[in-house]
Amino acid sequence: MKNKNNYLFTSESVSEGHPDKVCDRISDMVVDSYLAKDPYARVACETLTTTNKVVLAGEVRGPKIETENLIQKVRECIKDIGYDQSGFSWRSAKIESHLHEQSADIAMGVDAKGNKDEGAGDQGIMFGFACNETKDLMPAPIYYSHKILRLIAEDRKNGKLIGIEPDSKSQISMMYENYKPKKVTSVVISTQHSQDLDQKRVRELIIPYIKKAIPENLISDLKDDEIYINPTGQFIIGGPDGDSGLTGRKIIVDTYGGAAPHGGGAFSGKDPTKVDRSAAYVARYLAKNIVAAGISDKCLIQLAYAIGVSKPLSIYIKLSEGDEDKVKDLEGLVEKNFDLSPRGIRELLGLNKPIYEVTSAYGHFGRIPQNNGQFSWEKTDKIKIFK
Repeated sequence: MKNKNNYLFTSESVSEGHPDKVCDRISDMVVDSYLAKDPYARVACETLTTTNKVVLAGEVRGPKIETENLIQKVRECIKDIGYDQSGFSWRSAKIESHLHEQSADIAMGVDAKGNKDEGAGDQGIMFGFACNETKDLMPAPIYYSHKILRLIAEDRKNGKLIGIEPDSKSQISMMYENYKPKKVTSVVISTQHSQDLDQKRVRELIIPYIKKAIPENLISDLKDDEIYINPTGQFIIGGPDGDSGLTGRKIIVDTYGGAAPHGGGAFSGKDPTKVDRSAAYVARYLAKNIVAAGISDKCLIQLAYAIGVSKPLSIYIKLSEGDEDKVKDLEGLVEKNFDLSPRGIRELLGLNKPIYEVTSAYGHFGRIPQNNGQFSWEKTDKIKIFK
């Protein structure tokens, strides 16, 4: 019988040029546009992309933003990603906006009135996770899958990488021994490229990014035939021209690559009153601080909410095997020290800011907190509470 502590695990990432990620970027741009004018604006924006077309739909409440202004910002998103192709171009894409006023029924349940505190924007379950597999306390397969694509995108945009186009995917399989990542057993990279590159040249261009992204000790045994670059052959037609895209279809890519459960809701396109987003962020924040404090090698947190109700209905914490006796104390510390109402989460993490467009690709977690408030949920400033 195989040792249950030893296993293979795989995670994937997709680039900012993937059709679904183009949609996430545009939806989060809309959120930021409204929050920049009014930190208490309400936004729920979905985006659809297909061949040379973008459609916005959803609900907003807050400042008036002219449709032409939003459409111009959509073009700027597409341009920054790098699309100026015959099938999808920032210059010529047809862009439609069907955003409308927020439902009065939703507003009634969410708003604070009289002695009623602000309620959650929807029912649902949200998860946060952290583990000590990487320096940023993320599962290794998704962390390095993101890193490969991020490095490729940086050089593609700064002109160092010629012939590689915006749409790409990565996938890493890792061997775990005694629950710890031991080595990479395969890497898959599929990347869009220009017509004048053959597959041999694509491989030559991409291999250095694998070696740059993944620590040498994890890939020292990796053989050439375990690295798959464009395994189906050429990849010239890509992005929304090759496949339609929708906001919120890459929620496992956005979080932990399948290494932890995920709630039912996507993040992108939602303002921070939506607990799909804000509660998932605070759950990650709590889990990361618990692991950073040395309490356990892994921490999973689940929060549950009901629409219109302020406080979470339940808080669940799971630690590594052998640390189960610490859970009750941790649950008490969380309840005593953290206000996990929608308002409390936003104030704790400073979420009423235009900080979301940058989250739309390469993961919402395992990122570096910025002085402007981006990725505030990645801080480890509550370690003392748990120690």
